[in-house]
Amino acid sequence: MSNQSADAAFDALGEPVRRRILELLRDGPTPVGKLAERLPVGRPAVSKHLRVLSSAGLIEHRSAGTRNLYALAPGGLAAVQQWLAGTWDVALDAFAAEVARVAPPDLEEEP
Repeated sequence: MSNQSADAAFDALGEPVRRRILELLRDGPTPVGKLAERLPVGRPAVSKHLRVLSSAGLIEHRSAGTRNLYALAPGGLAAVQQWLAGTWDVALDAFAAEVARVAPPDLEEEP
């Protein structure tokens, strides 16, 4: 995944309503009307948020008859996960280096 994918995902996740939409979609594919019922914004705003999440690759859309269903995209958070893992690895390496730098030398074992 590219840095651009992670940037788009983080930009989309910066909005609390969008994060809440992702939480609601954990329960499975959901029509926009059902999402709107559980959010503090109207249906037109929910549709706009869904477009942003879709553009970031975080959700997928499919039509089922007259209903538009939205679901979490498999692997949609992979770029975010990779970015976080890389950042965490760098932080852990820096911590280990600092501990090694300031730790007292090992005491030799006595017989």
